[in-house]
Amino acid sequence: MDNQDLLQRIQALVQEEHELREQPQDAGAGEAHQDHAARLKQVEEHLDQCWDLLRQRRAKADAGEDPGEADARPISQVEGYRQ
Repeated sequence: MDNQDLLQRIQALVQEEHELREQPQDAGAGEAHQDHAARLKQVEEHLDQCWDLLRQRRAKADAGEDPGEADARPISQVEGYRQ
């Protein structure tokens, strides 16, 4: 996956995130609400993971290294970063 592929994936995830956030959700809707919340969380996590990978690739390229050697970090690690 190159930077352009990552940017396209990020764009698709951002679009999905916006769509999920725009959907009205009744907090009392039970399983449907839980599914919606779980999907939104999953999209947010994958988005963070993609951004992290893109930053890694750009840093490697700037340092004269092969950006293809960058690996996606586990979501648990990416989500633990301080903002």
